[in-house]
Amino acid sequence: MNSITHHPEQLIAANSIDINYDSFGDKSHPAIVLIMGLATQMIYWDQQFCELLASQGYWVIRFDNRDNGKSTWLDSTPAPTSFALLKNAVFRRPLGATYLLSDMMKDTLGLLDALHLKSAHIVGVSMGGMIAQEIAIKHPHRVKSLTSIMSTTGSRKLPKPSTAFSFKMLKRPPKDINKAVTYGLNVWRLIHGNYYPFDQQKVLSLISRALQRGFNPAGNTRQLAAILDSPDRTAALRTLTVPSLIIHGEDDPLVLVACGYATATAIPNAKIKVYPGMGHTIPNQLYDDITTQILDHIKLS
Repeated sequence: MNSITHHPEQLIAANSIDINYDSFGDKSHPAIVLIMGLATQMIYWDQQFCELLASQGYWVIRFDNRDNGKSTWLDSTPAPTSFALLKNAVFRRPLGATYLLSDMMKDTLGLLDALHLKSAHIVGVSMGGMIAQEIAIKHPHRVKSLTSIMSTTGSRKLPKPSTAFSFKMLKRPPKDINKAVTYGLNVWRLIHGNYYPFDQQKVLSLISRALQRGFNPAGNTRQLAAILDSPDRTAALRTLTVPSLIIHGEDDPLVLVACGYATATAIPNAKIKVYPGMGHTIPNQLYDDITTQILDHIKLS
């Protein structure tokens, strides 16, 4: 693979907030925009993954979602309490979220506008897949192709994680930075699963870097509230004509593979690729295959 130009991080005004982004490849090439998931900074789109996409003639853009990393934090509004989250889970009571996935969708569109991009290939993972779906539903002319990775339709009728897994995930991250590293490592090991080797040193390095870039537990909870208060997208997904690819791990413990199948079923003519052994992360060992799946999908769009 030839050397890929990395354009360094910078802030740009978008949708009345500041979005931090960087990019890979030639800016004159067609754009691929990568949207990351809940409580996860843009650096978790691995550089190698980005370069593999860029190497085939694309400008690859990744960014920090609002309330995360170096993008604007919405600290003027409180995050939901643990009790409010419990009531939502049990009784489906609205959380009164500060913002919804539709607002995060507008952040992505604002970034496209600021970068003078009329449209792009949109790739989202987990919560990022939900945001990507929102863009395809409400602004299909901005989406050359949609790739939704380990995500869901938003239907509460779909299977949920096991109770034991949910209890482990519901533990609030410690406020102490050093303890937060151990907490983050345990979470990543949990969602990664046991099939593919867990690269502890790489994950430790990413967590440490993310904590240095911006540690915002309240923002993570506000993002979760945005997911929980946003409506089911199933019916709207049935109207899509955007070329769509669904990628999911067969052993995903957080967003079960049934959610991936439901997304592919809802979107007309969607393609789906399920990876045995893959959890709720993208293993290093699958970078080549997954980027090839995305690029083949894009080229046919």
